[in-house]
Amino acid sequence: MLSQFDAANEEDVDQLLTQFNRENSHTFAFEQKEETLRSKLCQSVLTVLGRQVQPSCQKTCLETLRILSRDKRVLAPVATREGMLILGGMARLRAGEEEVDNEKSSEEDALSEEEERVVVEALKCLCNVVYNSPAAQQVSVDVQLAHGLCASLRKARTWHHEVGLFTLRLLFLLRDWHAVRLLSEVLEHTLDVRWVGPYEAARPDPQALTLPAEDNERAMEALKALFNLTLSYAGGKVSVDDDHQFRLIAATLRHLLMLKTETEEKTEEAHSHAVNLLNNLPVSCLDVLIDVPVQGGEERYGGKNMDAVQMLLDFMEKRIDKGSNYKEGLTPVLSLLTEGSRQHREIRRYIKAQVLPPLKDVKIRPEIGTTVRNKLVRLMTHVDMGVKQTAAEFLFVLCKESVDNLLKYTGYGNAAGLLVARGLLAGGRGETQYSEDEDSDTEEYKSAKPFINPITGHVEEPMPNPIEEMTDEQKEYEAQKLVNMFDKLSRQNVIRPMGVRPDGTLAPLEETLCDPPEDNSESDSD
Repeated sequence: MLSQFDAANEEDVDQLLTQFNRENSHTFAFEQKEETLRSKLCQSVLTVLGRQVQPSCQKTCLETLRILSRDKRVLAPVATREGMLILGGMARLRAGEEEVDNEKSSEEDALSEEEERVVVEALKCLCNVVYNSPAAQQVSVDVQLAHGLCASLRKARTWHHEVGLFTLRLLFLLRDWHAVRLLSEVLEHTLDVRWVGPYEAARPDPQALTLPAEDNERAMEALKALFNLTLSYAGGKVSVDDDHQFRLIAATLRHLLMLKTETEEKTEEAHSHAVNLLNNLPVSCLDVLIDVPVQGGEERYGGKNMDAVQMLLDFMEKRIDKGSNYKEGLTPVLSLLTEGSRQHREIRRYIKAQVLPPLKDVKIRPEIGTTVRNKLVRLMTHVDMGVKQTAAEFLFVLCKESVDNLLKYTGYGNAAGLLVARGLLAGGRGETQYSEDEDSDTEEYKSAKPFINPITGHVEEPMPNPIEEMTDEQKEYEAQKLVNMFDKLSRQNVIRPMGVRPDGTLAPLEETLCDPPEDNSESDSD
């Protein structure tokens, strides 16, 4: 094809490339022996795009480049300043220009359908090239391609769907911090946010239609781009201006949590992206989720509105009930609720009332049952270390990082992993300071407390004593037999007897027997 390509006119080029596109539209793995030919084809197509050709030919050329850009080994001709500027021009992105005058903007708004398809194909090409080529990523920075995207964001209200969708995807790949404010505005517009206070959006109309599929798709791309841009700020210090911007984003995400899309699956996906982005925001900004004066709140929680927190709890329980992909699907929302509870007293009090209500029936093991508490306690012994640590940390924070409180709700066996990791096997508290709010026990719990097995966390049925009818000699014999078994296993390094140091950490048994005991009579009134 290359031999014909060099001497072909515009019409012939269009026909040759149309045939190539038809034959390779579903090709994603290319043969290495033809790598040089494909690289030359990339260069030839760019040369055609550099000339004045009709939009139909431009679209065909860009479709060819999009197919070729699936192979990262042939992108050298495209990943140059000239190549990226050509593609940027096809996408109507003026590299290095953040401001676009009204006359130019009007011209672009009046694109024909064929010209718009060229823009979409160019954006698709740029997405592939930037994703697959580190060299193209660097060139994009050098030519300030992100500035052109930011200029495009300013016209988001006039976008056609695909143009907006792939503009957002490209911005996600380029990660330009200056786009955060513009992306936030795009998200507000897409979700039809109407502000009624500094950081409060009007409550969505219950009778309103669900979020249309195209709006939802663009919102998801904006959320992913914002997540990528704010990732470096997670847990760091922010300026006053950044704090204001983050609070606006948090308020927009609160609005999103209250919305429904066309399907339950899409709604859950939207909430998942909202949770991921909320995790990147400073935890101090999470008060925006509950501080909505116009809508009002509950007196028992200081007048705060807990609707968004309840949506997050519902989302968490849905992810638990799925029973799979806990690492990516569940741990983000658990982390968000944990940090929110650690920093905001009203959030912690509300979540504890829902997850760990005062105990009444303690005849059943804490991990058995269908309540949220039962489900979370089961996760404390999950095979995935990250999942079980996150679930345990969440419950620990709800208990104000009090070991005694945690054991009351989970039992020592389920909590042992967290206590070992935290060095709290001897009891005590975590490092965070919490308020002294009420947490009274029920009469049922108080009466059953003396009979609760602290290891399992429930009242067990009386068991027959296996040594009750043994003589003292038999008991001594069985005890010595058990010691010998442990000694044998220890010498063979099958097990290693451990003890607890006075500071609550684990150590070999022989070391703990040498440590002098410390007086730790700290009392904890819950």
